Amino acid sequence: MRQRELFVDERSLFEKLCDVRYLRAGFKAVKKNDGSPGVDGMTVDDFGSCLKEEIERLAEELASWRYKPSPVRRVEIPKPGKGAGVRLLGVPCVKDRVVHATIKQLLEPILDPCFSDQSFGFRPGRNQRQAVEVGQRIVKSGKEYVVDIDLSKFFDRVNHDRLIYLLSGHVDDKRILRLIGMILRSGIMKDGQVMLSEEGTPQGSPLSPLLSNVVLDELDKELERRGLEFCRFADDCNIYVRSPKAAERVMSSISKFIEKKLKLKINRDKSKVAHSSEVKFLGMTIIEGTLAISAKSMKTAMQKVKELTPRGTYLPLEKTMERINRWYIGWSGYYRMTEYPAQLSKIEAHIRRRLRARLVDQQKRRRHLFKKLKKRGVGRKNAANTAFSNKGRWALSHTFALERAYSVAWFIQEKGQEIRSNQKHPHWLPLRRWIRV
Repeated sequence: MRQRELFVDERSLFEKLCDVRYLRAGFKAVKKNDGSPGVDGMTVDDFGSCLKEEIERLAEELASWRYKPSPVRRVEIPKPGKGAGVRLLGVPCVKDRVVHATIKQLLEPILDPCFSDQSFGFRPGRNQRQAVEVGQRIVKSGKEYVVDIDLSKFFDRVNHDRLIYLLSGHVDDKRILRLIGMILRSGIMKDGQVMLSEEGTPQGSPLSPLLSNVVLDELDKELERRGLEFCRFADDCNIYVRSPKAAERVMSSISKFIEKKLKLKINRDKSKVAHSSEVKFLGMTIIEGTLAISAKSMKTAMQKVKELTPRGTYLPLEKTMERINRWYIGWSGYYRMTEYPAQLSKIEAHIRRRLRARLVDQQKRRRHLFKKLKKRGVGRKNAANTAFSNKGRWALSHTFALERAYSVAWFIQEKGQEIRSNQKHPHWLPLRRWIRV
């Protein structure tokens, strides 16, 4: 009954925000995502340990307008790839994240129905796979040329005044708009110094994804007005046309619209006009109407496997396999949309080869490797030729003897069971995928 009351509540948005029940729901969302502490050092668990007192104090501060958002803590996250730079994140305090999450839960039912059907990022019931499949459908219809627009540091360049203006078209409660303005201007703390935030929304805020869709909905509406077919996920937008000439024309006109009307900046180096087979969209590439994992995503995955199976580590093999399985469950769960299964097989084979090389490393002497291979069912002559050859660990990992001694079945029967028993969650079937193929 209490949950139903939340949805039939006819009070103003600000009055709901000051209600402890709504703030508790906001905290529940924050706790689910967890995250690092903000500038005050308070963790989600610290806040939750005295939840009743913290929520009641926060509700009273909001109602009396004594609430003041703290500056966000600046965090730099390296982007994948050598020399790719860093991504700037802003981590708000837990108390502020509760307010942000509650505002998001109040505004989302109002704003989301107004967004374009071609927008898929940060929206309930929508995901990356749906976005990729829409792009695939458009390409299959004959529009094989893509205007791939990359917005430079989008979250850091959102114009505050324009954002509040756009929100005012949907939100009547001026107090909510005032509070969002305070959140946007709360500042950034880096190296103990507070800097003013005159533009942008912090990427670590639960509210920022919703606000980003408000800003970019203007772009969606403009593309729809022009009759263009497109697909957008957050700030990643692809527009599909039938010819290179049309694509160049669209790139020129839409770039002007984005920079002059939306006051955002196009990354000229990353934006391009190309055939769909040469464009990466959410990690995928559309080749002759079929989905494939992009070359860049494959390269990144190979590098990740290398990081998870380092040389010279004292980590037990079982722990290494557990770590790499944990990563591969998530990675393959997304990229299994590829229509080229050999791509997954390639990653899986690379994982096994890295682990076999690790097993070679564990043998301190060549005669130890010879004995191990014989014990694992390799013939004496083959074991000797392999173990006492001049090949290094990496070359040995791809020999018939090693692949027979440490076969796919060995990974399942000897090591897979141990990993399964150590898992907290019943993900056994996905765990077996890469060691079976």
